[in-house]
Amino acid sequence: MMDWLTEHKIPVGAVAGDAFEWLQTNGAAVFDAVAIFLEDLIDLVLAVFLMPPNANWFTGGDGYAPLYPEDYHPLLIVAGFVALTWALQRSWQTCLLVLLGFLFILNQGYWEETAESLTLVLSACVVCMGLGVPIGIAVAHRPKVYAWVRPVLDLMQTLPTFVYLIPAIVFFGIGMVPGLMATVIFVLPAPIRLTHLGIANTPKPLIEAAQAFGATPRQLLWKVELPSALPQIMAGLNQTIMLSLSMVVIAALVGADGLGVPVVRALNQVNTSLGFESGFIIVVVAIMLDRMLRVREK
Repeated sequence: MMDWLTEHKIPVGAVAGDAFEWLQTNGAAVFDAVAIFLEDLIDLVLAVFLMPPNANWFTGGDGYAPLYPEDYHPLLIVAGFVALTWALQRSWQTCLLVLLGFLFILNQGYWEETAESLTLVLSACVVCMGLGVPIGIAVAHRPKVYAWVRPVLDLMQTLPTFVYLIPAIVFFGIGMVPGLMATVIFVLPAPIRLTHLGIANTPKPLIEAAQAFGATPRQLLWKVELPSALPQIMAGLNQTIMLSLSMVVIAALVGADGLGVPVVRALNQVNTSLGFESGFIIVVVAIMLDRMLRVREK
């Protein structure tokens, strides 16, 4: 019996390999377009973190002339994060936590690596929320479709993350783009599930009251369902950021820059001090982002 089972092996790996080979051959133009878009997005976000504004942008001149010394730019970005924290949380304790966290990162000399990791995280958030929220809304209105989508989401979340790196390298090569794609595949189920949860659990009396007053499906979505689901959608954003940050080290294995690079270097060198130092910076970034985007109780 065992011999028969092993002799008649289901060709899962062969089918997957043939599928990826077909996609690589016939979808090269699509993958190239996606890579260009993601590279531009990454370069834009990274420039915000690392490059001061150019004075010549406003005068039409040539060359690079920053409006202020480059050494001040990290402090300006930190001030922006603190202001955003106040706008979201209205808590001076949380603002102080974010400020001290960024000052600690600057003190340890990890600003550039942190900026690169935040670029990966924010880019993943743009892609995941841009895809996840509309998909979550669509499947919430179509329960039969969600019944088919749910196993796919389970597969995306349970498949080992290292497996995502293989097609990412095949389609996009080495660098930030394959790291971003692997992150998106791993993270995307979170905003889809939480958006679906929020929309599907909209109180029936609210929906019936809106329909009784003649609300159209579009008005019902924008004025009733989305406001009701906003806490779940924000929780999806929080989970997207946390899961993206958890992929920083894994993305470094395919050439993505950021805080994962010193961790991988420390692992290769068996360097305990470097590993603990860079790992602690990742923890600090995770705590700051979690406190910034935590949904306040009303």
